[in-house]
Amino acid sequence: MIIGVLHEALAGETRVSATPGTVEKLLALGYSVVVEPGAGTASSFSDEAYVAAGATIGDAAGADIVFGINAPSAAQLDRLREGTTVVSLVSPALNPDLVADLARRRITSLAMDAVPRISRAQSLDVLSSMANIAGYRAVIEAANAFGRFFTGQVTAAGKVPPAKVLVAGVGVAGLAAIGTAGGMGAIVYATDPRPEVADQVASLGGKYLEVASGEVEISTTGYAKEMSDDYNERAAALYAAWVPDIDIIITTALIPGRSAPILITADMVASMKRGSVIVDMAAANGGNVEGTVKGEVVVTPNGVTIIGYTDLPGRLAAQASQLFGTNLVNLMKLMTPGKDGVLVIDWDDVVQRGITVARDGDITWPPPPVQVSAAPAKAAEPVIAEAAPAKPPMSSARRFTYVGIGAAILLLLVAASPAALRVHLTVFALAIVIGYYVIGNVHHALHTPLMSVTNAISGIIVVGALLQIGHGNTAITILAFVSVLLASINVFGGFAVTRRMLSMFSRS
Repeated sequence: MIIGVLHEALAGETRVSATPGTVEKLLALGYSVVVEPGAGTASSFSDEAYVAAGATIGDAAGADIVFGINAPSAAQLDRLREGTTVVSLVSPALNPDLVADLARRRITSLAMDAVPRISRAQSLDVLSSMANIAGYRAVIEAANAFGRFFTGQVTAAGKVPPAKVLVAGVGVAGLAAIGTAGGMGAIVYATDPRPEVADQVASLGGKYLEVASGEVEISTTGYAKEMSDDYNERAAALYAAWVPDIDIIITTALIPGRSAPILITADMVASMKRGSVIVDMAAANGGNVEGTVKGEVVVTPNGVTIIGYTDLPGRLAAQASQLFGTNLVNLMKLMTPGKDGVLVIDWDDVVQRGITVARDGDITWPPPPVQVSAAPAKAAEPVIAEAAPAKPPMSSARRFTYVGIGAAILLLLVAASPAALRVHLTVFALAIVIGYYVIGNVHHALHTPLMSVTNAISGIIVVGALLQIGHGNTAITILAFVSVLLASINVFGGFAVTRRMLSMFSRS
């Protein structure tokens, strides 16, 4: 089958759905690839680079599978033949007319923005890939508009305080923004309806601002949900208290299929210091900030800059294209089980079913719900049954009896042993007792490093075996050789494990 890579029709789109690197991987799956002329120019990928990777330059309209960043325009759809499979962003919840048009044309549409949030679909999740880039770029845009350093400095000309950054929403984009701003030296605060993200914020050096509410968000879709009025009122009070002291605000709150919620009101913006910057990453869906203008930069009367760019991933076009293209390659791997260049849609696969919004003239959106979170399931009716009696603990008398029997057996062994062996048996018994109490009192988290290092004790065995290896008895020589071999493996293996563990905690 032939994969066609469209030249994006949307004005200002700089990304491309396949790069020379991903083309090579598609060819390895058995597909042929046709790239429209100039499709990768805005992402710094020339037609010559695609040809060198094995693709051909031509019209993608005749392809069996068509790749795009955005859904094809009406003019592009007119060129596609019936039965073509289109893989792109669709936003089916916001574009029902587009989905209906695709079904009417009998075009199979796979919406990459409808990938379910489950573990095995992470490699296909373009929303996360693009959100990661957008969060990084949002901080870069804010730094460009901000008139001061992010990091604090003490210079001969005076002291420069660090910038204070507030990130609203700790999803993929929010985490990327927190990490980037913290890496640039800013003091970062973050808030989110999910209290469990506090550890993630702290791990990136930020401070989590908790909204004092009894409501905890539990999502069964992997995406954000709309919060209650009580939570929104408490969140608004938190923002109103913190915003006047914040230099840069980055908002990321989006609810799929709905307008973005307003988090920062006009009064809050008016309370900010002159020169402050807001990057509204939800501008495409209306924005989280009152006064945001989609795709534009606005400066308020009190000197606050509100950035409403909707093309943040496209501002890092080469990187965004590479990640988007890799997501598509991973999808093709899933849907090409024979690696023979033949696309197969498995309707029983929740991932493939979830992203298919139109097929064979039918609208298949929305898909059946997929349980993707750790939200507690409805408790089952309790079953009353007779509990099994608990096993009683061992009594002291029984324990001493077992110890006495073991000691008697040991004494008999010692009595029946040659004089030369008695000392070794005694040392062996004492080693077991001491080792049990020593290892038993070590915390389980330390067992792996402890045991890997103590493998060096096998060096004692090596020394003892070397003393016996020259013995006149052939059997003793063989046993000594085997002892040296096994103990050496234990010694070197223990140090290898230790070194590997230590490398996990060292900076590259």
